[in-house]
Amino acid sequence: MRILMVYPEFPDTFWSFRHALKFVHKKASFPPLGLLTVAALLPAAWEKRLVDMNVENLEDADLAWADYVFVSAMVVQRAATRTVVDRCHRAGVPVVAGGPLFTGEWQEFDQVSHFVLGEAEVTLPDFLDDLDRGTPRRVYQSERYADITTLPIPLWELADLRRYSSMCVQYSRGCPFDCEFCNITAMLGRRPRCKTARQITDELDSLYAAGWRGGVFFVDDNLIGNRQDLKQHILPALIEWRKGRVGFAFQTEVSVNLVDDPELMDLLVRAGFDRVFVGIETPDEEGLAECNKTQNQGRDLEEAVRTLQAAGIEVQGGFIVGFDSDKPSIFRRQIEFIQRSGIVTAMVGLLQAPYGTRLYERLRREGRLTGGMSGDNTDDSMNFAPRMDPEELHRGYREILSTIYSPDHYYERVRTFLARYRKAAVVRNRLEWQHIAAFARSVLRLGIVHSGRGEYWRLLIWTLAHRPKLLPEAVTLAIYGYHFREVCRVYLATAS
Repeated sequence: MRILMVYPEFPDTFWSFRHALKFVHKKASFPPLGLLTVAALLPAAWEKRLVDMNVENLEDADLAWADYVFVSAMVVQRAATRTVVDRCHRAGVPVVAGGPLFTGEWQEFDQVSHFVLGEAEVTLPDFLDDLDRGTPRRVYQSERYADITTLPIPLWELADLRRYSSMCVQYSRGCPFDCEFCNITAMLGRRPRCKTARQITDELDSLYAAGWRGGVFFVDDNLIGNRQDLKQHILPALIEWRKGRVGFAFQTEVSVNLVDDPELMDLLVRAGFDRVFVGIETPDEEGLAECNKTQNQGRDLEEAVRTLQAAGIEVQGGFIVGFDSDKPSIFRRQIEFIQRSGIVTAMVGLLQAPYGTRLYERLRREGRLTGGMSGDNTDDSMNFAPRMDPEELHRGYREILSTIYSPDHYYERVRTFLARYRKAAVVRNRLEWQHIAAFARSVLRLGIVHSGRGEYWRLLIWTLAHRPKLLPEAVTLAIYGYHFREVCRVYLATAS
């Protein structure tokens, strides 16, 4: 059996980092971890190939080679996925589909032959058994959750690792919180299921053996969902594993209550975690109560961010406008919070209601749903009727983006962050030609060509004067800013 794993292209969003990746000659941020894991679950005797359309084209010859095409996608990849499925249908190649997009919308894809929904570790074996008997069904679903301690190491050899800026592994699934707008608990449950420390170090060993020395993103939706296991087993194992190795800076997603556990913060830093994404959402207490963001309520969120920065952890933040409780003042409040907190990478989006969430069900009961969500944090579409006047809401959203990613505000935020950041000397990185080349490109594009060149040089001079050891971080964040401005420029041009 010949299986072609296909990962559709992502649109250009804040999260794509596409414009920043050009500085280091990379095509995409991460390889498709889900497909590589599914490939490892398939019979070893089957031939397997991967086409990640974020780094290469899907050729007709690829489809002619395949007996089946396996496709996985997120909601934001919907349009690209439809194109892939259509090409497969015209080529006469049956498609097996799974992933978040199909979990909520499988009925919308008539040309897909088989759906393996939910967690593939649960539903894929039944499909393979039926396929072996020649009687495969169209839809495979299950209410059961997978035992992820049985997961194999992803088939990294299917991917050209040189084309990616970072690798990814997964330690846990599920989150103990129950935010109204989040579909993680709907898909994966509220009791975090965790891999063993041996599994994690084996996966890292496999990446190290493949020659990887760059960053690794732990794709958990909340790494600290099971603090006890993390503190007792995983982080000590990572601290030990790191000894004598270069590279492998870790980043992940956590809830803000990490700051309540100084021991856990210290272990994370010692293990090599230097960047986390935190769902801040809103500085408004009424908005936090509305979306049941209990872990954020009743605390000084700015102080929480400063605590993490001072501990040696850069905070990337998620922000949302469009809650029912939002007033016109929320746009200025979001801008002020983002600037004061020094969250350089501030991902601001309009509220959307994912299928399966409590928000989706509430809005359905209220008759306010208007369609499926885009999954794109750089467009102004909402799949429900907001309480605020839509024109005012979209105007305020555009004000946030045009302000926080303007050169003066952005570079000011970088300086605020660098002044507070206490980088730990845990991760030992090698200076490679691509780093030197990226710096040279930043000088040319950001320091000479770009209209914000004055702010670029002001940042570098300030950094050399006040935090010279953080010059690599300053350059990296300047490059990120270029990406954000490019995405913002296109969005504002089409939205106006």
